[in-house]
Amino acid sequence: MMDRRRAEGIGFLIGFMACVPAANWLVANAGTACMPQGPCLIPVAPGVMAPSGVLMIGVALVLRDMVQRRLGKLWTLAAIAGGAVLSAWVSPGALVVASTAAFLFSELADFAVYTPLQRRRLVLAVLASGLVGLTVDSIVFLQLAFGSLDFLAGQVVGKLWMTLLALPAIAWLRQRDARLGLEPA
Repeated sequence: MMDRRRAEGIGFLIGFMACVPAANWLVANAGTACMPQGPCLIPVAPGVMAPSGVLMIGVALVLRDMVQRRLGKLWTLAAIAGGAVLSAWVSPGALVVASTAAFLFSELADFAVYTPLQRRRLVLAVLASGLVGLTVDSIVFLQLAFGSLDFLAGQVVGKLWMTLLALPAIAWLRQRDARLGLEPA
């Protein structure tokens, strides 16, 4: 059973790390509208737009929780540090500070909320930590990148969609873990 948990953890870790360059690529290259000298945007709700990288950051917040569940706190903190370095490395020049700071602070906030809740209430832990992480990420990124919170609603809604879409899979994972006797790391 340990081998399965570790293998899943490595898969979650790879997915988590892949979210960083994917988010940066999306925000610069893919959307229904791309602003000159600004982000590419996607609709996340009727009349609400967000930078397109928002979807990958929503996924990253959930995957970070799963890395911690499978590999433990030390691996998670190392993944956050590695993700921040990766974010600085792959971000467009103007977005390096915003992307790196938003990633680092939001993932640490997610970690702080998720950690005490996850053993007894996994789905609640993922939802609550996601809400905190996505809010921190949105405020820090938008303020540092664009000097405004104009896209705050879109950022929050887009990331929230990804968190909500993941909850059924998290609930299934929790049930399967209990059935197989897989304890969190």
